[in-house]
Amino acid sequence: MSRIRKILYFEAGKEFIVSFISILATIFFWFLATNLGWIKPLFLPSPQEIVETVIELVEVGYRQVPLQMHILVSLARALFAFAMAGIIGIPIGLLMGFFPVINAILDPFVQFFRPLPKLALIPLVILWFGIGETSKFVLIFMATLLTVIVSAAAAVKGVPENRMRVAKALGVNQYQFFRYVIFPSVLPDLFTGMRVGVGIGWTTLIAAEMIAATSGIGWMVLNASAYLRTDVVLLGIGILGTTGYLLDIAIVMVQKKVVPWMGKG
Repeated sequence: MSRIRKILYFEAGKEFIVSFISILATIFFWFLATNLGWIKPLFLPSPQEIVETVIELVEVGYRQVPLQMHILVSLARALFAFAMAGIIGIPIGLLMGFFPVINAILDPFVQFFRPLPKLALIPLVILWFGIGETSKFVLIFMATLLTVIVSAAAAVKGVPENRMRVAKALGVNQYQFFRYVIFPSVLPDLFTGMRVGVGIGWTTLIAAEMIAATSGIGWMVLNASAYLRTDVVLLGIGILGTTGYLLDIAIVMVQKKVVPWMGKG
């Protein structure tokens, strides 16, 4: 077992090194392309310009709001929506998976709204919830919620039939059946659903911050694009991508702690 672990750690180390070299190579070619004049600064600012922009936005701010405050505002909006989507969406999805009647009632609406572009919902969201924080929350919440519901329902339906038959043959009650059979079986898929949902919800942030916002990374990117501040746009895109990646890593770390048996057969 220790030898297998050493091999796995070695392979993971090699992958990390390759990824690190890939990132360095990309930054190097970016540096060359921008400093040798292959690409105009309006279209792609140089790495050193991005660093200068970071310093400027931290010290002076963008539209009188410091960069770190833009990040915190966007995170607060998104994380609250993610938490509520998990709290509400997972039970609904589990119920849909357990009870065909509930699935028959809710599934047509879930499948109708899930593929809809969230930009199409902005006029209705503004009409129903105004232009305050509620409307921003609703857009991110809906984008995350529907994915979580579908994943939770599919997780229940994917529980092996023989596992359920054995549990029933042993005479377990409903609580024991759910606690020791269903819940451990669906937990890995619930985390996967949350990862996908958080990814989709995070991409909806820009759409949410189009609604009369004055702060947030999504708003900063949209506002900067109107003034051809490509450096701010590129920085904002980098922050959005990095933050989304870190959120995914955080969920994976929690998943490994809560579901240590995932991927072990």
